[in-house]
Amino acid sequence: MQNTLTVALVQQACGDTREANLAESVKHIRAAKALGAELILLPELHLGPYFCQVEETANFDLAEPIPGPSCAELGDVAKHLGVVIVASLFERRAAGLYHNTAVVLEKDGSLAGKYRKMHIPDDPGYYEKFYFTPGDLGFKPIHTSVGKLGILVCWDQWYPEAARLMALAGADLLLYPTAIGWNPDDTQAERQRQLDAWITVQRGHAVANGLPVLTCNRIGHEPDPSPNSQGIRFWGNSFVAGPQGEFLARSDDQSCNVMIVELDLQRCEDVRRIWPFLRDRRIDEYGGLVQRFLD
Repeated sequence: MQNTLTVALVQQACGDTREANLAESVKHIRAAKALGAELILLPELHLGPYFCQVEETANFDLAEPIPGPSCAELGDVAKHLGVVIVASLFERRAAGLYHNTAVVLEKDGSLAGKYRKMHIPDDPGYYEKFYFTPGDLGFKPIHTSVGKLGILVCWDQWYPEAARLMALAGADLLLYPTAIGWNPDDTQAERQRQLDAWITVQRGHAVANGLPVLTCNRIGHEPDPSPNSQGIRFWGNSFVAGPQGEFLARSDDQSCNVMIVELDLQRCEDVRRIWPFLRDRRIDEYGGLVQRFLD
């Protein structure tokens, strides 16, 4: 594992067509490489609009196998530029069996591994349980030329257990491709509370595990295809936090941009030496965590 790593987060809006979204992502990947990036993270389901606002069987036509066309196209870009790319895809595993899956394309264009989203929400505007089967690959870091990547996806962000298990399995970084936003009907105060909670819990994962956290969200307003709501305004605010939860970079809620951060990976070793949380865990007393609730 190298001592420094230059990472990039691509914060982008996602339009109606796969071709345009892929072209936008590739444009930013090329820009990130030109700025020295070795590892590039894209938002959740970045090849199309966030279709989970409605339950519609026709949307299953958007899914693809892994490996498949998007892995091949992004793999070619990774190989041409010599970068590692983390992308988020709608995986068709079989008829009636689909996953929300993050893939890692290695510098040689090969598929280094994939992670299937484990925690699946089912809320107004986020009807993901209709589309996605919970992941079955576990919380296992993906080994790459730039380190062991602990990849989790969006709703996984709220669960400290997921981050901890990735850390215990040896992850060097925690990465979260994301699609989250505001209900336009919410007050400004409620929007701020939601955003602050989202940022705070992830910074907590960085602190508790002594690891950098990379979170890449989409931006823009996407209308609800049904008449049931005003859609979602994705709140951006992609960020990178260091192993003590400190902001190393943070975007706003509107800009389409590429954030470049040089991570000092040696700091993770240093921080874990002064805050040895893994040493002091009371693993003999945590049995209750495998129960739904302690009545």
